[in-house]
Amino acid sequence: MFEIEYALREEDLVTFNEMRLKDNIEIQATLRKNRLFVPGVMLFIAMFYYLYYSDMTTALYVALIAVGWGFISPYIIKMDMRRQILESYKEEEREDILGEHKLIITQEHLVDKAPGGKHKYLWEDMIRVEYAKKAVYIYIELNSAIIIPVETLTEGSLEKFSEQAEKMIERLS
Repeated sequence: MFEIEYALREEDLVTFNEMRLKDNIEIQATLRKNRLFVPGVMLFIAMFYYLYYSDMTTALYVALIAVGWGFISPYIIKMDMRRQILESYKEEEREDILGEHKLIITQEHLVDKAPGGKHKYLWEDMIRVEYAKKAVYIYIELNSAIIIPVETLTEGSLEKFSEQAEKMIERLS
């Protein structure tokens, strides 16, 4: 029987959701549009001011704003996405999700003792184990996972635990 203990923080929850958003084609297209299309239009307007009105000062200001927008907009959008992610969880949900967790591997279930109570997940219902730099994700649904951050692990071996979880999912699903 394998078990680990760890703490789940707000930043781990945000990181998981950001990782899912990076794979979203629509959001990536929106980011590219904001980063390239909007400054491109603004640069076109700057050229118009310079060529049609011979107004170098206004053209320069518009061009500087366009270049600034190209560099700054991804950071502004990322901050806004983080805010939206945090607002998508109600305060009660956050209290149930965040905090000390204890995961136990049994023959039939993965047991999660969390601040919100004890949850049992059947192995055949789980999808996969995914490894990231700072965490391991055990997907229980396509858009939902058990997040195990490496930094906050207090007891147990994450490598052995995740390998065993992967074996159990492969064997029973």
